[in-house]
Parts: sequence; C-alpha cells; structure tokens
Amino acid sequence: MAGNAASLARKGETRFEHRSATRDPLIVRVLVLTVALGFFAIFLLLPLVVVFAEALRKGFETYWAALVDPDAQSAIRLTLLAAAIAVPLNLVFGVSAAWAIAKYQFRGKAFLTTLIDLPFSVSPVIAGLIYVLVFGAQGWFGPWLRENDIRVIFAVPGIVLATVFVTFPFIARELIPLMEQQGSEEEEAAIVLGASGWQTFWRVTLPNIKWGLLYGVILCNARAMGEFGAVSVVSGHVRGETNTMPLHVEILYNEYQFAAAFAVASLLALLALLTIALKSLVEWRSGRTQSREDAP
Repeated sequence: MAGNAASLARKGETRFEHRSATRDPLIVRVLVLTVALGFFAIFLLLPLVVVFAEALRKGFETYWAALVDPDAQSAIRLTLLAAAIAVPLNLVFGVSAAWAIAKYQFRGKAFLTTLIDLPFSVSPVIAGLIYVLVFGAQGWFGPWLRENDIRVIFAVPGIVLATVFVTFPFIARELIPLMEQQGSEEEEAAIVLGASGWQTFWRVTLPNIKWGLLYGVILCNARAMGEFGAVSVVSGHVRGETNTMPLHVEILYNEYQFAAAFAVASLLALLALLTIALKSLVEWRSGRTQSREDAP
C-alpha cells in the first residue's frame, strides 16, 4: 500500500509540474504561436508558393518546355549522377567511421571526429577552390593530369569530388551518437556465440541502425542534389556538360528567363518536399519501433 501511495504521489507531482510548466498566460502562448507561424509563413511557405506560382505563371506548356529543354535535361542527369555516386561513397564512409568511433578505442579518435565536421565549418566555395588548387591546370597534379589527358576540374569528376566533400558528414553524424548509445554488448555477444564479423554486422548492427542510416542517406541525397557553392567553382558552367540543376537555375535567371528558371527550381522544391516527407516517415517508423521495444 505504501509503495502504491508513493507511486501515485510521484505521478501527481509529475502531472502538477507539467501543468505548472505549461500554464503560461494566454497572451504569451498566442504571442509565441504567432511568431512561430509568422516565421514559417514568411521564410518557408511564402518562398515555396512563389517558386511554383512563377514556374506556372506562363502556363503549363512553357513550364514543360523548360523541363524538356536539352540543357535542362543534361543538368538533371548530371545532378542525379553526382548524387548517385556521392551518396553510396558517403554511405560506406559514414558506416565505417561511425563503427570505428563508436565501437573502438584508438589513438586519434577525437581528431577523426573533428575531421568529419570539417565540411560544416568550411565554406563550400573554399572547398571548391581547394580542389582547383589541387587538380586545376596550375595545381599540384595539374601537369600530370594534362599529360595523361585526364580532366578533373571543369568536368564531371570535379563535380563528384566537390559533392562528396560537402555531403560526407551527414551519414556519419547520424550514426555516431546512435551507435554510441547502443554500445557494443550485442556485437560482443554475437561474436562469443560464434558469429563472424560480417554476420555480426548484417544481423545485429545493421538492424539496430537501419532507421538512422536511412535518415542520414535522405539528408545526404538532398544536400548532394542541392549543392551550389563548391560545384559552382569546379564546374566551369559549361551548358549541357557541367551544369547541375542549381547552376542551370542561376544561368537561366541571369539571362532573364524567369519562367524557365523557376520551372527548374520547382523540381528542387519538390525534392525538398519529398525529403521532408521521407524524413517524417522515417522518424515515425523509428518512433514506433522504439515504442515496441520499450513496451513491457
């Protein structure tokens, strides 16, 4: 009886604390909600509406003509190609780095963690300039590349390298805290029971991190397709060859082809909406899975 009474008292205190914490004056709640919705409408919803309104302002035929234009098709293909190469590479790196940092103790671990955050602190334009200094005509490897007729800068390889650089922290940063929280007890138990390294990864580690991994892949892909700064430096802006979708939008806008520019931009906006939807779905499924695991 005493235990039940104490439990009820704690629950009552928790409910009281919750009510007290949220019992703000009506004017405060209205003000906070107004500010939040105002920022959402002005900085997120309004630009999104403008993009689609401007894209369709001259009719669907003009919109469709801008999307099937050969230069636009080339930009779309190059964007998809860069993302198709960068995301799998970052997937391998992210899983490997997260595994090493979360499961092992080694000298230089803190330094590796810091390096993973480097693209977050370096401007994408600076990253592009670094690749130009290394692989450009006057760069470190420029003479050798020219002698062997290999093009990196102002070609597809340079765009892929720049995309990989700006996106490689996303998957690793999603997995590191998740794998550190889970610990290594299950992997150690699997190894004690005779599982090999690959069996441990596929049957123990991967099922535990699948939602975090998918979340990181979604964010990595969205950033890869929308990258502008680093790609702009290394691409050369060659229409039909080295222009990605963001670069193609810039060129069309600078040429006062506003309807065509917003038409291509609408594809990037649709990608953003799809990313948000997939992100919400992953969070929902992950929450349901966690709830089932926590249930008695």
